[in-house]
Amino acid sequence: MKNKSIWESEYINKNVKKLNKDLDLDVLIIGGGLTGLSTLYNLRHSKLKIALVEENLVGLGTTAKTTGKINYLQELIYYDIAKKCNVQKSLLYLKSQVNATVELIKIIKKEKIACDLEQVTSFVYAHQKDLKKLQYQANLLKKVGIDVKEHYQDNAYSISVSNTFVFQPLKYILALKNICLNNKQHIYEKTKIIKIEKYANYYLAYTDKYKIKTKKIVLACHYPNFLIPYFMPLKVNIEKSYITASLNKYKKETTITSSLPTISKRYYQNKNSYLIYLNNSSKISDNLNEKNCYDNILNKHSKIKYWWKNTDLITIDKMPYIGRVYKNDDSLLIGTGYNTWGMTNASLAGSILSDILLNKSNEYEKLFDPLRINFFNHPLSILKNCYYNILSYVQNKIIKNKPWYQNIQIKNINGQSIATYTYKNKKYQVYNKCPHLGCSLVFNEVDQTWDCPCHASRFNLAGKCIKGPSTYDITYKPNSKFKYNKLIIKK
Repeated sequence: MKNKSIWESEYINKNVKKLNKDLDLDVLIIGGGLTGLSTLYNLRHSKLKIALVEENLVGLGTTAKTTGKINYLQELIYYDIAKKCNVQKSLLYLKSQVNATVELIKIIKKEKIACDLEQVTSFVYAHQKDLKKLQYQANLLKKVGIDVKEHYQDNAYSISVSNTFVFQPLKYILALKNICLNNKQHIYEKTKIIKIEKYANYYLAYTDKYKIKTKKIVLACHYPNFLIPYFMPLKVNIEKSYITASLNKYKKETTITSSLPTISKRYYQNKNSYLIYLNNSSKISDNLNEKNCYDNILNKHSKIKYWWKNTDLITIDKMPYIGRVYKNDDSLLIGTGYNTWGMTNASLAGSILSDILLNKSNEYEKLFDPLRINFFNHPLSILKNCYYNILSYVQNKIIKNKPWYQNIQIKNINGQSIATYTYKNKKYQVYNKCPHLGCSLVFNEVDQTWDCPCHASRFNLAGKCIKGPSTYDITYKPNSKFKYNKLIIKK
């Protein structure tokens, strides 16, 4: 078994270039996942001076951890939006997902991208508590002409549609990268932005060595690292899921349950046939003993070849945040919060964000406006997110040494909480604090990483940040000061 996604096992990334000079741009795209690459792809023929930067390698963030479904039949999402907002918004969201599916397939066919695309039938199975909700959703879809089939069997109820797809997401990402490079667009990998300063008419983005001056910024980095002005922790919660790929007979279908606890399945055919199985979804602050979580999953399946974990941002009203961070100001744009449906929504974000930058209208821009959520229209949801953030923060401050820890000591040294991990007769010392917002970290015995149970930053044994929203490392150095994330600073 390999502790990585099945997509990463086929990852071949060429033409990797790291930033080696200062830049002066019209648009800086931060993040080399599907959102960032889709935005760059849509801007490839513009006259704008653009660069995309990725702190690791393109595609190896959240995109590499997905199940690779191109699917508009999304659990109970249309029911949820209808109840949280209204039916009109639910149907407009449905239209956006159908259109995103169509446009994504068009790109694959137009560019002749070999990404193992397959058309499949997709099912949603109702938990008993969700039976009437899923029936409501089926009727809603039928009213607008969606060919939904209903299935009753052995006291179980499900619905299905046939025009959905699966693919290999990293092959698609790398194809977009090559198309953009061939159109003389600039992509810099292994290039981390650690601080952004806002001036009157431009931004300065800093790496460890270089500065990028830019008129506009697109934040396409899953969980943007700043707190102000957007107050991200109050507008999303983070859900984690565990995924395996095991040898199995191939079927042209995908399935998912209607709500938590989520069980999601799809099949993938390359040299062998695999079942890709997702389950054990929960809040990121729950079930912190990663070894115990993995053991529970691995004991349920045989012939497992790959196993991995993913995190998703769940928004208050079940719709993504795509658009302007500041009102009536297109200098800072964001695309995030895809509610586990990143393939359609990230592609859609690429279209909306590029239209804003090109001063084009987009029928979904208002629907996904990041500024639509505020305390006054969603007070209970925001208070709930606030409660879980505070609870996770406090609990992990109180109990730093977890009962399942081995070879780990956490103690105060010169007023700082320092964790020491002994591995193969070597000691690793790190600050037991996330530079993002100061949450105490939890050791992940399976991946040999320090993980933030509040906002999903991750650090390796040596303390190097390998996943944001943190932009700083946590390596302990005596007589050095601990660094917190730099916010976007107004000058």
